[in-house]
Amino acid sequence: MKIGRIKIKEVGETYGIISPDGKKIITKIDFQEQTGVPIPQTIREFIIRGWINEVSKYISDIKFSNDIILEDLLAPIPDPPKIVCLAFNYYDHARDAGLTPSDEPVIFIKPRTTLNHPFMDVRCPQFVQRLDYEAELAIVIGKDTKNIQPEKAAESIFGYTILHDVSARDIQFKDKQFTRGKGIDTFAPCGPWITTKDEINDPQNLQIITKVNGETRQNSSSSKMVISIDKIISSLSQIMTLESGDIISTGTPAGVAMSMKEPKYLKDGDIVEIMIEKLGTIRNKITFV
Repeated sequence: MKIGRIKIKEVGETYGIISPDGKKIITKIDFQEQTGVPIPQTIREFIIRGWINEVSKYISDIKFSNDIILEDLLAPIPDPPKIVCLAFNYYDHARDAGLTPSDEPVIFIKPRTTLNHPFMDVRCPQFVQRLDYEAELAIVIGKDTKNIQPEKAAESIFGYTILHDVSARDIQFKDKQFTRGKGIDTFAPCGPWITTKDEINDPQNLQIITKVNGETRQNSSSSKMVISIDKIISSLSQIMTLESGDIISTGTPAGVAMSMKEPKYLKDGDIVEIMIEKLGTIRNKITFV
């Protein structure tokens, strides 16, 4: 099942179930009218209260009543408690950076104000000199989780989405840490929706592609992760309580601009398109402001 948020002229901001082909949506209001089932007002409440099994009973009978205009799609979680990101969690990316991968997650937190819509412009301050892209597979946590073992970690997952970890490398290298260079407003486009975990047979074998102005820059697979998804969740839960609605972004593969012999950093007007197998596509224009 695909669940997303959208802005519809007659309704305003809402959420609903996305059709299998990603072209239509049935909003929560239309779902209630068709089925008589009063699903929650917000997508986060939907996740917290575990409505997925109830809604699944009606999927084959509902009519997807609204066409999707991509630019109207919103970040699927509007208010995640945390956006936790992993650094150097792909063997090929770590190799390109000249680093030995860690056997424990190297993490940083992106502020909620970085969260951006899947087809919205990334607004970059003019003082940034080296702007880079990072395609990442992101986990959406489905229930509060603490001290969970890897073999049970999948129980905590609601679904998966795409996150673009936009990065100001000049600031990152100057600070020798990630927060300021990756924490700028709009620097975390996310979407286009959440694909529930039951649709992803093997999240450790998904193709990840990034294109800039149509040129392929990243073409890899989640199979190249250093620390697997189950181990990421388990390890993080030993440190912090993972809350329903948290986004965990699992790192980026090789192909980022900073690792090129002649780096092709992002410029004003560039179009970055990220595709992850079975999850869809997000696309963002870079605008320096």
